[in-house]
Amino acid sequence: MGYRRGWVALLLFTVVIINYMDRVALSVAAKPIAAAFGLSPVALGYLFSAFLWSYVLCLIPIGLVVDRIGAKTIMGTGLALWSIATAFTGLTWNFGSILAARLAMGAGEATSYPAGARVIRDWIPEGERGRVTTLFNSGSVAGPAFGALLVGWLVSLFDWRAAFVFLGAIGLLWLVAWLIWFGPPERVSWLSAGERAKILSERHGRDLEDDEVHHGAPQSSLAHLLSTSTIWGLVLSQAAIVYTAYLFLTWLPTYLQSTLHLSTMATGVFTSIPYLLTVVLGMTIAWVSDHLLPPSSVRSGGRRYFVVAMMLVGLLMLTAPMVHDTVMLLAVITVVLTAANTASAFNLTMVNDLAENPRDAARVMSLVVFGGNSCGLIAPIVTGYVIQATGGFEWAFRIAAGLLVVGAALSLTLSRGRISAEHPTAPAAAVAIA
Repeated sequence: MGYRRGWVALLLFTVVIINYMDRVALSVAAKPIAAAFGLSPVALGYLFSAFLWSYVLCLIPIGLVVDRIGAKTIMGTGLALWSIATAFTGLTWNFGSILAARLAMGAGEATSYPAGARVIRDWIPEGERGRVTTLFNSGSVAGPAFGALLVGWLVSLFDWRAAFVFLGAIGLLWLVAWLIWFGPPERVSWLSAGERAKILSERHGRDLEDDEVHHGAPQSSLAHLLSTSTIWGLVLSQAAIVYTAYLFLTWLPTYLQSTLHLSTMATGVFTSIPYLLTVVLGMTIAWVSDHLLPPSSVRSGGRRYFVVAMMLVGLLMLTAPMVHDTVMLLAVITVVLTAANTASAFNLTMVNDLAENPRDAARVMSLVVFGGNSCGLIAPIVTGYVIQATGGFEWAFRIAAGLLVVGAALSLTLSRGRISAEHPTAPAAAVAIA
């Protein structure tokens, strides 16, 4: 009874699972789709990347309106759009039609992280934020795990078209639950008075005086936010992390097929194992970070040390081409995925750690996710060209590793100070809820 906010965390976790199940579906079904439409590795690279084009274009506009329209409406509308687009993928007839479906899917999926950031800021006390944000972001690894298994099974049992229609239906079912049960903590009827009081008193920090919180202050402008070095540290380090994440999200099934000579069903199973283990390992590391970092360190960017450590662990990907044992290869991939996912989650957590004005959270999150995915969208394309030119993945891993080193240096040196509010503190009574 005392942790019903956990249901909100679970809703956020599952919506990202659905988000990433829909993303990974094309990667798992790439072989039959390529055969059906006569696609080369380069053409597949563009298809893998296509949803990110519209995703990136929509991120910042969505971040600007989340506070005005409300997280519930934004998330619900986005989910409806991307679920319908996913289902439509199963009805496509050529490269152009499947490209259009992926673009529509990307536009809808752009709502999830900006809206999710505002939900976490409103619902989750500061001392739990690392775990909840990591859980939220862990949907990005649980989704590929479940999605790879489900799509592999559906393609083997039926065909690739049925897999996309089924995934679209799952998203629409989640939408019903979201519309029925979600709302701001001040208003939902299923929250106890004691838990409501805890959420409202601790979501800005237990040791902050009320007049230190920027209650109801107008959102900071993009120009003001972009003048802050911390923003650039978060954006650029996220770019390096997401490049690695999307290299694996889009090309891991193909890599495993070419390395281990797997069927579509076996590819789904072997793809899912590292992603499932990553969820457990990432949550464990997040629990440690929440318990080790005092509030003063959190608000000064202390979580960046975890970000940097995880990015450096990700360099283990350079050993993958030298590993030929199946178990060892899956172990290497698991460590790399855990490092990338945890680094991303901690970097996103720092948005709420460092933003002085709660109303800036959604737009700062949009900037960080925009930066990450702007770099991530080129990963599938670059990898496609690298594979076609070299016949292997070695240089693809080297490029990603180089970006991680640069990103770690930028995180360590830039993501240090508070993201200051542009406008003076407003009276506490003027709190605005999305």
